[in-house]
This record gives sequence, C-alpha cells and structure tokens, in this order.
Amino acid sequence: MSTTAQIGVAGLAVMGENLVMNMAGKGFSVAVFNRTTSKTDAFLSGRAQGLPICGFHRLQDFVMALERPRRVMMMLKAGSVIDSFIEQLLPLLEPGDIIIDGGNSNYEDTRRRVDTVDRKGLYYIGSGVSGGEEGALKGPAIMPGGSDTAWPHLEPIFTAIAAKAGNDEPCCGWLGPDGAGHFVKMVHNGIEYGDMQLICESYQVMKQHLGLNSDQIHQVFSDWNNGNLSSYLIEITADIFAYKEPDGTVLIEQILDTAGQKGTGKWTVNSALDYGIPLSLISESVFARCLSAMKDLRLAAAKRLHGPETAYTGDVKEIVEALGSALYGAKIISYAQGFALLHEASRQYNWNLNPALIAKIWRGGCIIRSAFLDRIAAAYENQPKLEHLLFDDYFAETINRTQSDLRRIVATAATNGIPIPCLSSALAYFDGLRSKRLPANLLQAQRDYFGAHTYERLDRERGEYFHTNWTGTGGDTTSTTYNT
Repeated sequence: MSTTAQIGVAGLAVMGENLVMNMAGKGFSVAVFNRTTSKTDAFLSGRAQGLPICGFHRLQDFVMALERPRRVMMMLKAGSVIDSFIEQLLPLLEPGDIIIDGGNSNYEDTRRRVDTVDRKGLYYIGSGVSGGEEGALKGPAIMPGGSDTAWPHLEPIFTAIAAKAGNDEPCCGWLGPDGAGHFVKMVHNGIEYGDMQLICESYQVMKQHLGLNSDQIHQVFSDWNNGNLSSYLIEITADIFAYKEPDGTVLIEQILDTAGQKGTGKWTVNSALDYGIPLSLISESVFARCLSAMKDLRLAAAKRLHGPETAYTGDVKEIVEALGSALYGAKIISYAQGFALLHEASRQYNWNLNPALIAKIWRGGCIIRSAFLDRIAAAYENQPKLEHLLFDDYFAETINRTQSDLRRIVATAATNGIPIPCLSSALAYFDGLRSKRLPANLLQAQRDYFGAHTYERLDRERGEYFHTNWTGTGGDTTSTTYNT
C-alpha cells in the first residue's frame, strides 16, 4: 500500500475530529482510524469530503498509510484505553516511528509510556491540547513533552495548527522530557478549575447579596472583559447571562446547580500534596464541585441549618468595583500557586520547565487564555529565576493594592452567609505567605508531646532536632524525623 498521509489520528470524538479538520485545513494529509467504523465512514462522507483525509477500518491499513517516520496521534480516553491501543500499535510500527497522546492522560502514565516505547526504539510524545471543540478546529494551545528526538518531526504540524498570540507566535512549544507536557496541561486544567470557581463566586455575591438580575450581571462581566480581567472565561460568562430561551426565560437560571469533573483538577491537587505545595485555591475549587454535587444533602441541610439573611442597601457600583478588584487579586494568587507547583515538579524531575514559555502558550487557544498571561510571561522573561510570581514588581504591587478589596468582599460574604471558598482561600494564602511567623511552632510542640516527633529551635541551626519529655514520664526515645 502506498503511503498517503503525513500524520495519523486515532479517535474521532469531538477533539479528534476537529483536530483532523484543522490539520487538513492547514494543508497536511491525514489518515484517520476509529474503533467504531461507522464513525469513520460518517466523517469521510460528511465534513471530510474534498479534504486530504483518508480513513481506514483496519489498524494495520491505517499504519501502513503513513509516511516514515510514522506519526500516530491518539485522541482517546485517558487510562487503560491508551495502554490497550499502544499494545495493538507497537507490533505494526518500526524503529523511529512516533506515538503521540493528545488526550488528558495522567503525567505519571505518560512517564511510564515514554520509557516503555523508547525501549522499543520508538518515540513517545505526551501532548496536552486545550481549547475544546472550537480550539481544536481553529487553533488550540498545545503542550508537548516526551522523547525530544521526535519533536522536530512533529513541530511543523503542531506549530501550524496551534493558536497564534502576540506577534503571531504559535501557542505551542517543547516543554521537556517524559511527562512534562501532560503535567503542564494538568496544571492548566487545575488553574481553569480555580478561574471558573472564582467567577462563580463573584456571580453568587452579585446575585445573592446585591440582588442583581441576569441582565445586570451580564453587563458587569462585559465591562470586566474590557479591563484587567479580560479573558475567554469572562467573555463566555457574559454571553451566558445574555442567553435567553425562545420564551424569553434566562437559561442560566434553569440549569441545575451540580457541577461535574473529569479528574484533572483532582490530579493537580494530589500532585500538590505529593510535592508539598500549598495549592489551596485550586483545592477549594475542586471541593466546591464536590459539594455542589451533593444536591440532596444540601436541600436537606437548608431546612435545618440557618444563616444570616440581610439585604444590601449600599452603593452597588462601589461594591461591584471592589468585587472585580478582589477577583483579579485572587486570580493572581491562583496562578502564583499553579506556577509554584510547576516549579517544584520541574525541580524534582529535572524537566527544566520554562515558565515564560508556558505562559505564552496559554495566551491563545486554551480555556484560560487571557491578557493577564502576557504579564506572567514578562515577569519570568525579566527574571528567569523568579522564586515566586508574587515577588515580581507588578504582581507584588497589584496584590498589595487589591488586598483591601479582597478583604472587604471576604468579610462581606462571611457576614452575609455567602460561600466563597476560593476568594477566602486566596486571602488566607496571601496572609500566610507574608507572615514572618506562623503558629506551626505550637503544632510541632503538640506533635512532639503526643508522638515524640521532635522540633527545631529558633536559637539553634536548622536541621538540629530536639525532644522534650513534656509529662516527665515519657522518656527520651524519639520518633524518626521525616517529611512527606
């Protein structure tokens, strides 16, 4: 069989199909394969007609249709499905061929797969792709990592189909070895969870406390999208509040208040716990979704548990401005936590992640795209070894300025019984980070009291541990000192 395609895509769900259309639209010839053959046939006779796209029912024919080195991109469900497909694929490939996972795989799985595939003389790339259906078709943000030898064979395709930002720069770049690409995509999704929850909490304040209607809330988000908060998520939120059903009903008010999740937010939080990074805001956004899903429990609780019921009588415009300022400050803290996690993972795995590049990739195509990311890219370009995003002059000055509005909103919400876990956690993190002394000295004393876990002293060198026989009957034996 003669070779006909420059790249193959396996999996024709929403993301896979639209990526194929994007590739073909940029002039690349694409072979497609789907386990359900009727899906392949429908695609070829529909959207793919007249484009350089060929489809196959048999995996062997699909592979044989590809130019060498063969580039096979999997757009499949994360987990065992990927492993099963790789097992079927490996016997059909030859040394130097490339397997690409464009799904939302766990980075630890990608690290394992890179090692397995490399040992067989082939190459493996784990690439995060963000942007949803529209992004996949018109230009997503692409975050590849894995076998760097394979990158030059894939770079022309990926940079062509990626979104463009700044001076027509592709929102794509090589991030590092093994699981680096999927780790960056995971953190992107975690930040996305935080952004969405912060916006939802702002809506809750406007609706529950200020009593604004959907048209008024639409206008607030439209105004915010013309300032510092300009972003894709703010833009679509404004659109959502303007959308009405045929009978004039505002659709948002008819949607059940239970949120779903696919797991990447949880993975982000688990990684933060593994590496000891306080990812408190994103963690709260995950738990907020969990609580929202407990609809029956909340309905029962609402009958038995009561909070304050007050109406706002002050200047609505003034508090809306404070809310926008608080949202921006909390957003800064969320991204600072996310980049701290990227920094620690990069250190542990020797990925040498480039935070400026990551911020630039996220400027277009992806769900968290915003003007704000130019600021982050500039911060890391100006100081490549920047220890913490809040130590950059712009972000330090901004958070110092917006903290008063954040405090006002958190206090107002607490006084009026409005749940805003992410805005609250942003303030708690800020105050904890800037504290020269935290009450962990008491915590260490407690641990030493009940478990002989030892403690360090202010008047001695770090790394020297002490134990006190607090009761006089405990003896001098201590527990092993360790950190997790």
